Amino acid sequence: MAQRTDAVLNISTSVQLAASMPSGFQPVQSPDPAAPVAYFPYFDRTYLAVAASLNGGNVLATFVQMLVQWMADLGLEVEESTVYSRMIQAAAEQKDTCLTITPTVLGERHLPDQLASVTRISSSDLSLGHVTRALCRGIVQNLHSMLPFQQLREWGVERVVSSGSALSRNKVLKQEVQRAFPFPVSFGQDVDAAVGAALVMLQRNLNQEES
Repeated sequence: MAQRTDAVLNISTSVQLAASMPSGFQPVQSPDPAAPVAYFPYFDRTYLAVAASLNGGNVLATFVQMLVQWMADLGLEVEESTVYSRMIQAAAEQKDTCLTITPTVLGERHLPDQLASVTRISSSDLSLGHVTRALCRGIVQNLHSMLPFQQLREWGVERVVSSGSALSRNKVLKQEVQRAFPFPVSFGQDVDAAVGAALVMLQRNLNQEES
């Protein structure tokens, strides 16, 4: 039987999702560079499975900057903070959308040439609420495509412990995390020292991989 464990999710500028592998797991000797999940040594001779997306809060920031620039082109001045709060409120009121946004404006480590796209566009889905909801959903769904909840469940994950600056101030992202990962999800206040240590190790391993 798989050991019960938590997955750790962090959505800041970029996005990371990590889970400890069952005891006895050994990664392949020659990792596939096109694989979306990487494995790093962890505590007690176990391994940490990591899906790390380059597209997170930075995508939302790019969207805000685009809107502000459009406003400026129209002769209007609006603060980025005002645009952000209004678009999140609009998305919160728009509970669902058929609009689909793949938000990979920066590509991904395993798919460096992938670009962003918008599909299923209709005249009824062009409001700020629809677009922002679709963008937040796309950020989470992109991560889910790299490490699906079904795989996490097979590894014994029973809960997702989440944190990060982009997530903490965005209730729409929180909703989409709960939609994509049907586990109990804790946000911020329940993050303990063990989770913090995992995040530190995760970031160190990612930095070593990129150096």
